[in-house]
Amino acid sequence: MSHDASIGSNVEIGPYSIVDGNVVVGENCWIGNHVTLKHGTRIGTRCKIFHGAVIGEIPQDVKFKGEETVVEIGDEVIIRELVTVNRGSKLRAKTEIRDRAYLMAYVHVAHDCFVGENAIFVNNVQLGGHVLVDDWVMIGGRVNVHQFCRIGKHAFIAGGYRVVQDVPPYVLVGGEPLKFYGLNSVGLRRQGFSQEIRKDIKRAYQLIYRSSLNTSQAIEEIKKTLSQSEEIQEIISFVESSERGLT
Repeated sequence: MSHDASIGSNVEIGPYSIVDGNVVVGENCWIGNHVTLKHGTRIGTRCKIFHGAVIGEIPQDVKFKGEETVVEIGDEVIIRELVTVNRGSKLRAKTEIRDRAYLMAYVHVAHDCFVGENAIFVNNVQLGGHVLVDDWVMIGGRVNVHQFCRIGKHAFIAGGYRVVQDVPPYVLVGGEPLKFYGLNSVGLRRQGFSQEIRKDIKRAYQLIYRSSLNTSQAIEEIKKTLSQSEEIQEIISFVESSERGLT
């Protein structure tokens, strides 16, 4: 371990792990065996990083020229065996994983990604560069996410598929090519969304996906006919700002 690293109190680091200089580990963390924490890694408090994980290695990007960039890991994050998280590149300068995210074995998070709070990635999820995953997203095993895609809050992506366009908030998607299958109803109920809000979300997506309206027309109809709740505003904002188009 480098003497230039900053290690908080009550941190346990297992055998054969490497901690470079310019690394910060918050208090009450547990670091397993054969873990590598590279230059520019910032880890919050009460995190668990399991055996063989590599955090903060340089981007797998031929445009990277050694810029000073970081990985920021929030509090109470769990990173399982052999996960790799690359630090940022020049464009965003950091890769960020927020509080209470759970990354299962063999997950890869590429440079400049953002992973929101309480996100769960099942084994072998692979994120390309610059992917944005919002809070409470669940991604099934072996899902590949194309660079620059966005995944909205409370979305659920079934295992084994490819994401090549944006996945809007609150939905369930699956299939090849990836398709809208309805709301993430189980997740929304578990998180306490009221029946009234769930009905509004369902109606919004009926207009977007099941009506004869194009996307712009559907958004105008949503604005005119549905309550302007936080959830409906989230859908409108997400759809209107999509650059890759919707799944």
